[in-house]
Amino acid sequence: MIRREGKRLNKGGEKDRERERSGSRSGLTMRPGPIARNPHELYYLTMQRMREKTDKMEENKATRKLRVCVATCNRADYSKLAPIMFGIKANPDEFELEVVVLGSHLIDDYGNTFRMIEQDDFDIGSKLHTIVRGEDEAAMVESVGLALVKLPDVLHRLRPDILVVHGDRFDALALATAAALMNIRILHLEGGEVSGTIDDSIRHAISKLAHYHACCTRTAEQHLIAMCEDHTRILLAGCPSYDKLLAAHHRDDYMDIIRNWLGDNVKEHDYIVALQHPVTTDIKNSIKIYELMLDALISFNKKTLILFPNIDAGSKEMVRVMRKKGVEQHPNFRAVKHVPFEQFIQLVCHAGAMIGNSSCGVREAGAFGTPVINLGSRQTGRETGENVLHVRDADTQNKIYHALELQFGKRYPCSKIYGDGNAVPRILKFLQTIDLDEPLQKTFCFPPVKEWDISQDIDHILETQSALAVDLGGTNLRVAIISMRGKIVKKYTQANPKTYETRMELILKMCTEAVIDAVHLNCRILGVGVSTGGRVNPQEGVILHSTKLIQEWSSIDIRTPISDALHLPVWVDNDGNCAALAEKKFGHGKGVENFVTIITGTGIGGGIIQHNELIHGSTFCAAELGHIMVSLDGPECMCGSRGCIEAYASGMALQKEAKRLHDEELLEVEGMVDLKKAESVSAIHLINAARLGNHKAEAVLRTAGMALGVGIINILHMVNPSLVILSGVLAAHYQAPVQQVIGQRALTSAQSIQVLTSDLEEPALLGAASMVLDYTTRRIY
Repeated sequence: MIRREGKRLNKGGEKDRERERSGSRSGLTMRPGPIARNPHELYYLTMQRMREKTDKMEENKATRKLRVCVATCNRADYSKLAPIMFGIKANPDEFELEVVVLGSHLIDDYGNTFRMIEQDDFDIGSKLHTIVRGEDEAAMVESVGLALVKLPDVLHRLRPDILVVHGDRFDALALATAAALMNIRILHLEGGEVSGTIDDSIRHAISKLAHYHACCTRTAEQHLIAMCEDHTRILLAGCPSYDKLLAAHHRDDYMDIIRNWLGDNVKEHDYIVALQHPVTTDIKNSIKIYELMLDALISFNKKTLILFPNIDAGSKEMVRVMRKKGVEQHPNFRAVKHVPFEQFIQLVCHAGAMIGNSSCGVREAGAFGTPVINLGSRQTGRETGENVLHVRDADTQNKIYHALELQFGKRYPCSKIYGDGNAVPRILKFLQTIDLDEPLQKTFCFPPVKEWDISQDIDHILETQSALAVDLGGTNLRVAIISMRGKIVKKYTQANPKTYETRMELILKMCTEAVIDAVHLNCRILGVGVSTGGRVNPQEGVILHSTKLIQEWSSIDIRTPISDALHLPVWVDNDGNCAALAEKKFGHGKGVENFVTIITGTGIGGGIIQHNELIHGSTFCAAELGHIMVSLDGPECMCGSRGCIEAYASGMALQKEAKRLHDEELLEVEGMVDLKKAESVSAIHLINAARLGNHKAEAVLRTAGMALGVGIINILHMVNPSLVILSGVLAAHYQAPVQQVIGQRALTSAQSIQVLTSDLEEPALLGAASMVLDYTTRRIY
């Protein structure tokens, strides 16, 4: 190739020399410059010029800005697109931003919301009136057609490198269709999600047209992969609106905003936000539900901010129902067409409840813990937080009214299912990696489908979903970042303070430090799991009664302060139950339907898994295995009773016996360390003495093993597990004696049950993490 160009340029060089000679003859003044005197000199000059040209092209390519066109169709998608637009605008050296506005933004009945885009200081490159009025199915189809007629001229004029399209609206389908046919790359936001109505079909159609995807949840990512999308072009970013709402919802003037929209007499958490849209595949039923919702709200007699429905087919009929019932004149209602997103955040955050079928209820409201009543089928399949109560068959006013009674005024743990506030930096980084020289034709990755736990290929997709685990022990307080696979990414350890105030202060400090570190470690924290000694109400996140080892730790609500400080959901349970959960997810209990875990440490505890579920009991004291009585007149236990397993086989019981033998000078045998020089006598000294042939020590351990074995036999005869797992520092010592006792004394049907020692190094931390990683959030009413 170079040789052919060289020959062509050599011929040109000969012509240049001929012109120079004729110019000299005619007396013309020639432009100064080097003149090749022979073919070799000319060849090297040509090669130098080619290298300079290539270097300049590479330099231009390196400095070329990515031309990004963001198209917004309505008030809802602008709340998701605006943070990205601000991010692009803030990086003028990397990007050029073009804004196209169409759809209901430009309709007076829907608030002329294009003005808020102008108020945000964005230059709107094109305004396209694409809505055919009528608010029925035919009008939606005609609107898509009108958009397809008008979009080619705009896209041809703007010539973007990439078009950013959001969601599942019919306007967005027109945008994606036009861009795909005009060979413009498409980035689709919030693909892969599942909901009700025609929106699902539109959303998935846009995903098939799009070249790149920025999705909000791990489940959505897996749906896209299952749809044969290339996993290297999928970014798990989170919802961009979370960047704004998590940063802005703590405003000092929120009461001013509430009073501005609802009146001076309204109080925080004492009003309702209502937002119901038509379901285009079942318009008649959705209008009926809307009417029942209005009746329930009127009867409930609370201040209510109600927003007009969107422009989908059926919205006109819904507005007629609203006006027929006099909602706009009702003293308890304020009906509005549009609320700026920053103010809407405050209204949802501080509401007593939100009701309707808007995606905001199942997505954004969870970040504040606001109670939500989701009506009908429009959001069927959406991932939701525990703050959402579904009334799928909303066929009576009483059912909706009862749901309001159940939800109004409650507060739930903050949920970050849809984002952690860092979506925009991820999306901008993703845009910067797009290679405009790669083939435009998208390819599909047909089965086998990539599984969720296989690593991705590029670093901006490699965020590890993780949990923050907290273990409150009698001596130490430990916090760890733990990945979905059970890897301890980082661990923090401090001495457990003696008072409640200093303990809570230290917990919050350590958790905050871990959350900050998680960002740098490329870990996304999904929630916080707390493992603690004592009796725990996991439903309320309250420690009811603590062990004597942890002082000032009874009747403590530990969930609320951690959730409020970190804006994360929090789960709490007893350390024995956590050990069982750890085995179920990461250890010998994985795939086992019924098993028992017994912790053998300072005390004796454990957890019971029955039919794959953890047993808590009616008063949360199930699986207090250390306090199973194996003797009526045995040694005194710390619980106040006698003859408990813990009084025989715990580390404290063995230490007590070791001290007794030491005081009687019956512990030491040849080969042992001089105990007089040791700081204190412990259970380890007793075990070492037995190994070296001390008959007294052997007798103590034999009795302890017998007591533990008999207690486990009682468990086998009551719940009949298929496996017993011993955990803790004494597990390896007790495994053989316990198996022997079971073989000798258990019923024939239970003698074959296997006793294993745990392979997990940190069962309490892993169990606390598993509560977060395995928690299912959906509820149905």
